[in-house]
Amino acid sequence: MPNKRKIINDPVFGFLTIPNELVYDVLQHPYVQRLNRIRQLGLSYLVYPGALHSRFGHSLGAMHLMQEAIAALRAKGVEITEEEATAAQIAILLHDIGHGPFSHVLEHTLVDGVTHEDISLLMMERINEDLSRQQSAVGSQKPLDMAIAIFRNEYPKHFLHQLISSQLDVDRMDYLCRDSFFTGVQEGRVASERLLKMLDVRNDRLVVQVKGIYSVEKFLVARRLMYWQVYLHKTSVAAEQQLIKILSRAKQLARMNPNDTTGQEPLRLFCSPALHYFLYKPVSVDMFAPHSEALDMYALLDDTDVLSAIKVWISSDDKVLSALSRAFINRRLFRGELLEQPLTDDEKQSLNAYYADRLGVSEEDASFLWAEHVSTSNTYSEKADTIDILYSDGTVRDIAEASEILDLASLTRKPIKRYLFKYRLDC
Repeated sequence: MPNKRKIINDPVFGFLTIPNELVYDVLQHPYVQRLNRIRQLGLSYLVYPGALHSRFGHSLGAMHLMQEAIAALRAKGVEITEEEATAAQIAILLHDIGHGPFSHVLEHTLVDGVTHEDISLLMMERINEDLSRQQSAVGSQKPLDMAIAIFRNEYPKHFLHQLISSQLDVDRMDYLCRDSFFTGVQEGRVASERLLKMLDVRNDRLVVQVKGIYSVEKFLVARRLMYWQVYLHKTSVAAEQQLIKILSRAKQLARMNPNDTTGQEPLRLFCSPALHYFLYKPVSVDMFAPHSEALDMYALLDDTDVLSAIKVWISSDDKVLSALSRAFINRRLFRGELLEQPLTDDEKQSLNAYYADRLGVSEEDASFLWAEHVSTSNTYSEKADTIDILYSDGTVRDIAEASEILDLASLTRKPIKRYLFKYRLDC
């Protein structure tokens, strides 16, 4: 039998431990290994060249922080069994398993009406069945049942779900530390170790001891800065919009009706079998199930499929697809400009006419050469699971009330930036 208690050297947190055989078996599943081929920050490497880390590394880091959180809570007398600890670690390990190529970028391009959270849950159920068969589980209890219940917030201990999904969860702690490390943006670094040490539980809800209030404030400020400096950086968003336009054009060409007014037949586009499935076949949410062709094909799809196809599409007979692909591969990204207000219909028509004239394409086809996009993010939501501060007298207050430097208005305000992104004719 192989040794399944492994130690992994992580550049952010040092040595991480795989605690038992079940966690090891989950890590070895093909669905989890697929995360090695999906970049955590999508196209941010085009702005920050070091941002090449994977979803797999993030999942390992989040699992490590879950181990630290459980140890800190147990030290304060919070009862967490070994089975619950393992389930919570598996739940956070699998929380991002449903992400598509380039993480969030293509969620609503290749698959319509299906979120990565939906697919994550389906993949968890499939892994649960696979491991159950491998272990010859007896009875109705399967190895990941508790992990899935925690993930879905259906387990009696709500605070375990909060560690996975809340406004102060180990997912956010890891991605802020990890993304800050690999981009070199030091403003995103948070005191994750201190935050975890300050955690406690009251009335089945996570709280932070008042001694940790400054670390919470730093966490919220860091999150806000990382969103506008990294996740919503104008050039990253421009690249994302360009990639979306490329795949939207490829999908349109693949599904072209031979009886339409142009009389054109669908193009035979170069692509992997998995990418071919989603380009040529209309895929809807009702086609996904733990055992379905749609899920099997989705599990084969990663960043490699998309990049290899775009490299070949440079030579496509379609002028629009060729131009966009060449510009993307050579990092001639859409130019972005801030808009004071949404484009009018006349302005949109003018853009289409301009590109149609310059590239010799129809005005309908020219619409793929520009994009209007709104970026927005809020630091904190008073409607979600709040971040609660525990005082020495036992009282609990929302961070928006407790903080002396952050108020509810500044925390919940959602800045909006509207952009016009345009194809560069000097490509």
